[in-house]
Amino acid sequence: MRELGENIVGIMGLGGLGSAVAVALARSGVGCLRLADFDRIEADNLQRQYYFPDQLGCLKTVALQDIISRINPGIKVELINERLTTSLIVDYFNDVDVLVECFDQAESKAEALRTVLSEMPQVAYVGASGVAGCGDNNLIKTRQIRKGVYLVGDMESEVEPERKLMAARVGIAAHHQANQVIRILLGKGDGR
Repeated sequence: MRELGENIVGIMGLGGLGSAVAVALARSGVGCLRLADFDRIEADNLQRQYYFPDQLGCLKTVALQDIISRINPGIKVELINERLTTSLIVDYFNDVDVLVECFDQAESKAEALRTVLSEMPQVAYVGASGVAGCGDNNLIKTRQIRKGVYLVGDMESEVEPERKLMAARVGIAAHHQANQVIRILLGKGDGR
């Protein structure tokens, strides 16, 4: 088993979940984060994402790299500024130890999981499903759905007009994801 600083973790999507997962892993001493998002920071992102007003208009990847460098200057950060497709997921993340899915759209979540299961059997995976609203904290759980594949959330609280994403609940789920990544890297979770 390698030390945390020798591992590579990929994070797909750098919104509320992904930005918080990246910061938690940087603070935990993971050696390399490969961050993927194509989006820029907008004002409505600030209420639940790990960005600041002076970063409005910046690419999320670049802004998060700056934040991480302030937290842990020794961490290696690699940036992917593209909308991910099946082939790009394989190209960019085939060599990571753990891949973390933090997408907003159900279709992207499904595509990422299908890609890992069919094309990347050696990569451990931590996804999310059901983190919207302000439901009971204890309904956010980490579930192993097969060897090396985990889903975090309550598996039902989708975003709807009356059930928005809230920083507190998204943060709970993000830290579940980060903790599961660390467990896998330390050999305490069932990796692939």
